[in-house]
Amino acid sequence: MNVLQTADYIVFFIYFVIVTAYGMYIYRSKKTAATSSNEYFLAEGSLTWWAIGASLIASNISAEHFIGMSGSGFAIGLAIASYEWMSAATLIIVAMFILPIYLKNKIFTMPQFLAKRYSGTVSTIMAIIWLLIYVFVNLTSIIYLGALAISSIAPVSFQFCVIGLSLFSVIVTLGGMKVIGYTDMFQVIVLILGGLVTTYLALTLLSDQFGFGKDILKALTIIADEAPGHLHLILDESNPHYNELPGMSVLVGGMLINNLAYWGCNQYIVQRALGADLKTARKGILFAAFLKLLVPIIAVLPGIAMFVMHENGMFQQEMVDAAGVLKPDQAYPTLMNLLPAGLKGVALAALTAAIVASLAGKANSISTIFSLDIYKKYFNSQASEKKLVRTGRWCVVVCMIIAAFVAPALKSLDQAYQFIQEYVGFFSPGVLAIFLLGMFWKKTTPAAGLAGALLTVPLAAILKFLPMWTEGAFPDYPFLDRMTIVFFIIVLIMVGISLAKPVSEEEAEIHKIEVDKSMFKVSSEFIVGSFIISGILVALYTVFW
Repeated sequence: MNVLQTADYIVFFIYFVIVTAYGMYIYRSKKTAATSSNEYFLAEGSLTWWAIGASLIASNISAEHFIGMSGSGFAIGLAIASYEWMSAATLIIVAMFILPIYLKNKIFTMPQFLAKRYSGTVSTIMAIIWLLIYVFVNLTSIIYLGALAISSIAPVSFQFCVIGLSLFSVIVTLGGMKVIGYTDMFQVIVLILGGLVTTYLALTLLSDQFGFGKDILKALTIIADEAPGHLHLILDESNPHYNELPGMSVLVGGMLINNLAYWGCNQYIVQRALGADLKTARKGILFAAFLKLLVPIIAVLPGIAMFVMHENGMFQQEMVDAAGVLKPDQAYPTLMNLLPAGLKGVALAALTAAIVASLAGKANSISTIFSLDIYKKYFNSQASEKKLVRTGRWCVVVCMIIAAFVAPALKSLDQAYQFIQEYVGFFSPGVLAIFLLGMFWKKTTPAAGLAGALLTVPLAAILKFLPMWTEGAFPDYPFLDRMTIVFFIIVLIMVGISLAKPVSEEEAEIHKIEVDKSMFKVSSEFIVGSFIISGILVALYTVFW
């Protein structure tokens, strides 16, 4: 039942007061006499490595993880954890090979990189696409899932939750990247503790159902015995969910393309590190990679435990909608409703922390792209620093209002996490191709970059809808495989265009990006940390293959 006790209200109120007070303290103590655009959007190098790492995770983890990923854990199993565990490996690659290029070339936004390497046209096209994706896919899905979850466990309406989450996020975001970065550390602590509380409840409930008391280790054994099919990281073609996570594509295909585009070419992720020096930024990214290893424990494992309990007769009514249709995304809210007084408040605070931190991070990046790459470029090239910051703040308010109005339209979704991944995947292959060729192949031309920007969404759409249009005559590829196909098609097209019509040496010099081998040297600490993470991943995939 969605009832909160006095202890829950007290816990949540304490969380709210601490986040608000700490945010105000950071804003006032680190505020300069005149806030510059670099300070507001990038924190101007003031973030520590732990703040960068925590902010990366806080911006990434949200309701789609707690609610959506638990729902996919219920429906699919451990295989969905590849999004998290392979992200840890991808973060190491980004820290070693991509981040140094941004910092060396003083890149502050992703469209700025595209303008420098290709042309203003490529930059503007991609900036507009980014803004549309961030507002209409990312912000809306987070608000929707967050409001759905909170209204399921607290005596407040869905509409009130949408308004409340949007307002809280706007307040945090208006303080700029410094406030977001430092409050994110507290948010991450809360969301991990709250997540672990819910995981503990799920496992002890499962163990108790089978007559073994509150024994967590026994619960893991029960899962292995009762749901062995839910403990494979690599699915074969006989699995009904193969199209969602197609075999080896989670290791070397579409998953890698998806993760590299997300972690290496994504404004609201990379932005956390762009204001720091390389050593600090790399430490922060490595810290985020370690935290990534924990996410399936708090997001996927509860969903798998709920699946076993549901299959054995528990939570039959709680897991269906009004029409009697099974809704996997109800797994996490159902568990949270079973928490005792006080702990339910902790879990609610954790969920709210994840939602608000992620919304704030994305809204800040939306305002960064709009202010620096759209407004200053096309509307007011002489805008003062104060004007840019004011524009950024208004952009935060407007985009949050739009997302709040659109969010209720997502109510028809079954597994929201898969929806987000698939439709962002229309965009990711082209983004990665444009960035990688722009960074590591000097002969890539502006015309090739423009072709990549224009073709990524149409090619992905054709591969998705052609089987439907041809009534099955064309193969219906899993969306991760579609991403792989689109990526290599765009790379081939861009290479072909660049070789067919190379630019002059003078033009090539104008669009040159500085890259040299010395940029990729890493410290011994980074090497040790990378080996530890890699070893853990090898062990996980060996055990749960």
